Amino acid sequence: MGLSSLCLAFLSIFILSKFVLSHLVVADILQSFTPPCHDDEISALLQFKQSFVINMSASDYEGAYPKISSWKSNSNCCSWDGVDCDEETRHVIGLDLSSSCLYGSMNSNSTLFRLVHLESLNLADNHFDSQIPPTIRNFPKLRYLNLSYSAFSGQVPREVSQLTKLLSLDLSHNGDMFLNEKLLRSLAQNLTGLETLDLSFINISSTVPNTLSNLSHLTSLVLNSCGLFGKLPFSLGNLRHLIFLVLSDNQFNGQIPSSFANLTQLTYLSLGENHINGTIPCFLGNLAQLAALRLYSNQLSGPILSSLGNLGKLTVLDLNFNKFQREIPESLFNVASLERLLLAYNNLSGTVEFLKFLKLPNLIWLDLSGNNLDVITETRTMNASNIPRLMYLGLGSCNIREFPNFLRYQDTLRYLNLSWNGMHGQVPKWMWNISRESLDYLDISHNLLSGFDQPPVVLPWVELDGLDLSFNRLSGPLLVPSSQYMELYHISNNKLTGEISPLICNASFLLSLDVSNNNLSGMLPRCLENSSKLIVLSAGNNYFHGTLPHQGTNGSRLRMIDVSRNKLQGKLPRSLANCLKLESLVLSSNKFDDVFPVWLGALSELKVLAMRNSGFHGAIPRHQSNHDGFPNLRILDLSQNNFTGQFAFEFIISGESMRGIHLEGSEYMTTLGIDIYENSHDWYLEASYKHDQSMTLMNKGVERYFPQVREDFMIIDLSSNRFEGKIPEFIGNLKGLRSLNVSSNILSGRIPPSLGNLTNLEALDLSHNNFSGEIPPSLLQLSFLQQFSVSHNNLTGRIPVGNQFSTFEVTSYEGNLGLCGVPLPKKCSRSEEGPELPPSTAEEEDGVELDWKFAAAGLVSGLVVGVVLADFVTTRFSERFIEIVAFLIRLMRMPRS
Repeated sequence: MGLSSLCLAFLSIFILSKFVLSHLVVADILQSFTPPCHDDEISALLQFKQSFVINMSASDYEGAYPKISSWKSNSNCCSWDGVDCDEETRHVIGLDLSSSCLYGSMNSNSTLFRLVHLESLNLADNHFDSQIPPTIRNFPKLRYLNLSYSAFSGQVPREVSQLTKLLSLDLSHNGDMFLNEKLLRSLAQNLTGLETLDLSFINISSTVPNTLSNLSHLTSLVLNSCGLFGKLPFSLGNLRHLIFLVLSDNQFNGQIPSSFANLTQLTYLSLGENHINGTIPCFLGNLAQLAALRLYSNQLSGPILSSLGNLGKLTVLDLNFNKFQREIPESLFNVASLERLLLAYNNLSGTVEFLKFLKLPNLIWLDLSGNNLDVITETRTMNASNIPRLMYLGLGSCNIREFPNFLRYQDTLRYLNLSWNGMHGQVPKWMWNISRESLDYLDISHNLLSGFDQPPVVLPWVELDGLDLSFNRLSGPLLVPSSQYMELYHISNNKLTGEISPLICNASFLLSLDVSNNNLSGMLPRCLENSSKLIVLSAGNNYFHGTLPHQGTNGSRLRMIDVSRNKLQGKLPRSLANCLKLESLVLSSNKFDDVFPVWLGALSELKVLAMRNSGFHGAIPRHQSNHDGFPNLRILDLSQNNFTGQFAFEFIISGESMRGIHLEGSEYMTTLGIDIYENSHDWYLEASYKHDQSMTLMNKGVERYFPQVREDFMIIDLSSNRFEGKIPEFIGNLKGLRSLNVSSNILSGRIPPSLGNLTNLEALDLSHNNFSGEIPPSLLQLSFLQQFSVSHNNLTGRIPVGNQFSTFEVTSYEGNLGLCGVPLPKKCSRSEEGPELPPSTAEEEDGVELDWKFAAAGLVSGLVVGVVLADFVTTRFSERFIEIVAFLIRLMRMPRS
């Protein structure tokens, strides 16, 4: 081949390569080119962007970021963050702005509703603070709509039910959006293609409409915390495609309907926190696809269904807080897939070898607490090192006498409960080494532990959130938490000594501190003045001195302060007025030197104010404004101080809180049972972090310990001061009053007849004053009155006859030279005789013979009072009491022989 031919060949190859390369470049350019979206949609999106501000607190998700920040007017909107376009038409068909930190209102004129081709819209986890606009109907092609966690308010517009192509609808966590069930019925009638529906945490407050059965394509239905009531809906049985069903935290009652047997595709079923009763129906053991069964916090009883052991895919079984009886069925130990087994707080009995749980290789959560079980934690054949690595272990009230040895090998625990077991001796030193990097919560309270074996200087668990060592016999100095994440630190009712270490200040997230009932001394840590999260401070019955820590504006989260029975001095810090959520303030038995804190009257949540024997003095000034102070006060104890002048009844105790109170259905004060984990990142701790709901109060002249205090339990104690003036008539409006003690003052005037309106009153002490006139006959209406004293006054006339007054002794009336009649030895003259009950209920004049039927009536009244008083503390009463009362009532109806 000649040179020219060779050159020609190379030239041909060069030209060909250039041609191929150019085509490749063009192809690459064409491939990377994205056709622009429509101008009108770009304009709509940019205007929508301008209608909101970016606020990082508007979204709760940790990974939230402002997606709209990437939207630029000179770029293609199909490439914008959160925007999805159709490949052919280039119309915007998808918009995902979830967790985008959007803050502002959305109205019907929003340019968002110009995007009429949308098929998917996700605005979850923002803060719009407005009603869902009715122009939502502008999205006829919409298939997926998620507006959850976005602070929408007001009624859901009926236009939502016009989105007939919807497959998924999530409006959860948005407040009261359904005023009644009509809208829910409308949704169920029109959106028949729905596959997923989530309305959780929306107040619907109705029964479930039968039209819900129209949603025959549903695979997921979540109606958690919706205020639903009535029987569990039988028509959910028609939803045969359901895979995920949540009806928890409502007010459903009755039994689990048999129609649920049709839900053969279910993998997740949650009916927890309702009022469901009966037994577990047998058909639940036939739902072969079931992976999670949650029936916690109901009233289910009988044995745990043994056929649940046939559910080979079951990973979660939560039966906590029911009334199940008998033994744990052996079949459950064969469900190898089980990861969480929660059987706490039932009536289960029998002996259980912990070795059996070795058969569950995937088990990470186990709770057997609060039953009647005897759990054997050590056996000869048990290899502790082979026990599955647990995260959550509850063995409270399991009759375990010593720390289980297998805990030595647990290095992944996050929660450990060994409370109420009667464990004695010292906490072994190997306990300090278990799960050092993971343990969140440790509860060894209510045992007989005496101390610590080689305790560390500081607690070793770096992630510890909660520690409860209360109600033991522990002595020595306090153990100091090293974790800055500590939220609960309870060491009450021990024999601990020394001062609180300033290292406690490292716990910057502390919510509840309870060091009460120990032998601690020194001053309360000053760092408590700057605690922005503290809700409960309980330091009563120690030897603390100095002043009460100030509370800055950060102290507004405090709800309970109890520093009673210490040696605190000085004046109350006026900064307590910053604690706008304060519900209980107990200062009794200290050495303060101050006047009455009238400025506390502005605290609208304050329910308990106890200042007995605390060095307060002087007159209580009259309120200057037109508004009542202390609007929610339930318990007021100012006794054994040095207060003078007229008591400001109309300012302090005339609020609505003590009016119109009913015994039936009353709950315990949330003041003393604060769920302090309102923002907890670990849901399982919420049930554990309840503060001790106890108080020590002066009631009926005796210091009494109340494990719980009911909302309708109201006390006023002004005794042992130097109050003067009269008791006003309006005191009779305080319907919730149970005990009134104004003894040992210099009060005068007549006893108000309106006291007879206090039909719940159980104790009335007016002794050691200057009252004059007669004892009002209206007091005979106080059928619950158990203790009564008007001794050492200037009263005159006849003592009322009948009812509860037949049970009071001479000491109730002594020191009144002008009184006469039973039980005093002084008989009344005709001029002194007052009104009395009809002869059928009256005692005979000489006081010797008592009508036998009235004696029975007195016994009945006494028993009823006893039952009521027992109900304050335990909320239970004996069936035997009821039988006795019934017998006495029958006896009263018999003719006299």
